[in-house]
Amino acid sequence: MASFVIKPAHLRCVVRTGRLISECRTRKTLCSERSYATEGDNRIPKIYTKTGDKGFSSTFTGERRPKEDHIFEALGNTDELSSAIGLAREFCLDKGHTFTYQLDKIQCILQDVGSNIATPRSSARESHMTRTKFTAQPIADLETWIDAFTKELPPLTNFILPSGGKSSAALHLARTVCRRAERSVAPIVRSGEADPDVAKFLNRLSDYLFTVARYAAMKEGNEEKIYKRPE
Repeated sequence: MASFVIKPAHLRCVVRTGRLISECRTRKTLCSERSYATEGDNRIPKIYTKTGDKGFSSTFTGERRPKEDHIFEALGNTDELSSAIGLAREFCLDKGHTFTYQLDKIQCILQDVGSNIATPRSSARESHMTRTKFTAQPIADLETWIDAFTKELPPLTNFILPSGGKSSAALHLARTVCRRAERSVAPIVRSGEADPDVAKFLNRLSDYLFTVARYAAMKEGNEEKIYKRPE
């Protein structure tokens, strides 16, 4: 397990911006395990620091930016996406779905997505970029899962509406949040401030959530609502 010293001022970035780098993650869940401590100070940090009271917040590199900056917009959308997936996961657990371990992994990976977004390359040192590098492996895993579910699903011949029971509807909701997260990350990637694979992962994730929502409805025996033009 790798560890390093992080200044109290920068610890806030980790605590407040969606827990950017998880403290308890393993390679088995496609996440690296890291821990953080302040030098010579083992006290638990307060959740509130008051450093954002004037409308500014810190990136992982220590750069201060307005809270409405595109970096924090993307971080907020990514955090919301993880929460939406977490809610969907609870419904899926109640129904005994076997794919919930995939949702666990995805939530971990979204922590790494946030870490990468919160480390703009224009202000990052090599050490920052090494710690928050995002790889293409999670994209390949999503594609494998999508292909496996698709083989079991009936062909899609109509537009469907978010439906199919609570599990399916919640996964559809997560899908729409994912699309918003992808839209907010796209300009950051285009400007060279984040790894291109972050945007690719979010693009593939929305496809995964759509597919697994249909799979959940099928497994639960719930009918999906088909779009019909209102008369």
